Amino acid sequence: MPRGRGRRRRQDPVGGGRELRIRRAPMEQQQPPVRNERRRPQVEVDEDAPVVRRRRVDEPQLVALQPDVELQENEPQLAALAKNDIWIIVLSRSSHAVKLFQMHSMHRSMATNSSNCGVGENLQINEQSVVWCSKCDEGLCEECTNHHAVSNASKSHETVSIAEYKKLPTEVIHSAQTCKLHNEKFELFCRDHDCPCCQKCVNSHNDCKSLTDINELIKNIKTSNAFYEFEQTLLEVVQNIKQLRTNRRENLTLLENKKREIEAEIKQSRIHINHHLDKLQDDLIKELVRVEQKEKRKIEKLLTTLKKKESDIIEVQENIATIKQHAPELQTFLTMKNIEKDIAVEEKIIQLITTSGSTNQVNISFQINKSLQEISAIVQNFGEINVSSDPCDFPIQKRKDRQAQIMVTFPTRNIDNLTLKLQKRINTAGLSNVHSCALLPGDKMVFSCTKQYKIKVFKSDGSKDFQIKKIGPTFNVVFIGDDSIAVTSGFGNQINIIDLKKHKLKKSIQIDSYNSGVVYKDGHLIYCAGSKGLQMIRLNDETVTNVSNSELRDYAYVTALGDKLFYTDYRYHRVTCCDNHGIILWTFDDSSVLMYPLGISVDNDGNVYVAGNYTHNVVIISPDGQRYRQLLSSDDGLKNPWGLHYDTSTNKLLVANRFNEAFLFDIK
Repeated sequence: MPRGRGRRRRQDPVGGGRELRIRRAPMEQQQPPVRNERRRPQVEVDEDAPVVRRRRVDEPQLVALQPDVELQENEPQLAALAKNDIWIIVLSRSSHAVKLFQMHSMHRSMATNSSNCGVGENLQINEQSVVWCSKCDEGLCEECTNHHAVSNASKSHETVSIAEYKKLPTEVIHSAQTCKLHNEKFELFCRDHDCPCCQKCVNSHNDCKSLTDINELIKNIKTSNAFYEFEQTLLEVVQNIKQLRTNRRENLTLLENKKREIEAEIKQSRIHINHHLDKLQDDLIKELVRVEQKEKRKIEKLLTTLKKKESDIIEVQENIATIKQHAPELQTFLTMKNIEKDIAVEEKIIQLITTSGSTNQVNISFQINKSLQEISAIVQNFGEINVSSDPCDFPIQKRKDRQAQIMVTFPTRNIDNLTLKLQKRINTAGLSNVHSCALLPGDKMVFSCTKQYKIKVFKSDGSKDFQIKKIGPTFNVVFIGDDSIAVTSGFGNQINIIDLKKHKLKKSIQIDSYNSGVVYKDGHLIYCAGSKGLQMIRLNDETVTNVSNSELRDYAYVTALGDKLFYTDYRYHRVTCCDNHGIILWTFDDSSVLMYPLGISVDNDGNVYVAGNYTHNVVIISPDGQRYRQLLSSDDGLKNPWGLHYDTSTNKLLVANRFNEAFLFDIK
């Protein structure tokens, strides 16, 4: 009897009374063996042995043989066959039919025709694919998509429709997900060489100190702060090109105006001389036009180049939106790295343009020959056209340079030399459970009252200005410019924007997470999102990105300076400093000095001010997190201090107890 075509009835100890049929799927006609060709392993199969599985299958479902499934008796043999051939096993019991497909695993590159179903091609069936799975790296037809969605091996895979997949840029579709040298999947990323690596590549990176799991890097890459910075850099490059074009257009206008002025001056001088100078006048005007056209062509040539670069960058921006929405994380990450290199080249070119003299302010002027006034007979020319090039103070925006400038400002004041002077006490007895405070322009102060769901604004002399109620839960308050403040809501899942001039709610921003401490930075709100860590929302379009995935406690507060973030964790009595990518730089943890830290703020020198609720104090921590000093204590009137805000424009510190009283200090 040919192998694989036998039938045997066995009593199944698990399902009981099921009929087992094993059929070998049709295969292509075998070719004659070729010398040195790798042959399939010969596996002996006991056709009389029962196939027994320890997992019960009660409903129709797609199940793939996996290494974690326990096999008995001759199942290792069946698994060995499955490694080389396609087997279809049909188990029938009463009205239930269960189909188990084990496909021969194949490596499929991105160059695979996405219009055809990859599984169908393996089975020599031509089916149009309807979705693309980036994990499997192949297209799937409608039937295979249904199996793919319920299989234990693939049900967690994310798919995208073929139509949307084909919209991705070519460089994304063809970006390699496997190592070209070893033909293995990328699993690591080397920061030293800025390249992905497979496990075999590790041998050539023995001296590298920054090998990172690539799955950690691509996790939430589309909503990460790194992706946001990448988008901002693209926007910045386009803006620089636009500014360059505007600058050159203005120079063109200047040249044209100067040309007209000189023409008028030439013609005015022409009135006072005789017809003997007509030819000289014409020659000079021609020279003027020639010089102006020459300089004009130079600028227009540069403008053409800049316009092309702008179009290229805008095209990348348009592709970014599609990548962000539909591309897999790995492809997004790799594409982003490739584009970053191209953008770096473009940035160098722009910098070279501004330093090579191409953006110098080109000017033309005219000087009449004084000899014309004495005797026209000896004058051989009407004058000279001079071209001057003055350096243009053109500011090129560069995000990384600005961040570096911010970094070098630390520190200028030593925490041991700071002095505090009490300016005033503010009676907050009408507020219950004050959770935050902030200093506003004009020396006004605002407090949020969690229990009463309201905020209250005080004048500079400590008297009441106005209050706003019925805006829902209120937690932390921060000034965001434009006579507005933002108020987080804790478990309210929204951030309210309050108009301070009109004394009313301007708008509510809905978010999908808890939100407690908040800080305003460059048009964004960075807030503590509980289990989601630190998140950042762009106020102009309400786009949310992840800064850090580290879980934060309910009463966490955050502040920022430059590219550093500082946040509190009351449960473990610690203060943490991280960069704007969520990488922890230092942690301050000393419960003998600081217990239940809540409100937090930072001055221009990077010194961090923290309110200790249980220790009834305010502690200042040095910018490197290594030193501390207790600034205020219960002797200064502190009792369960909660809110705290340092105004960097006035060097004033506002501290609010949970009940009854707040304090305003001058710090020098």
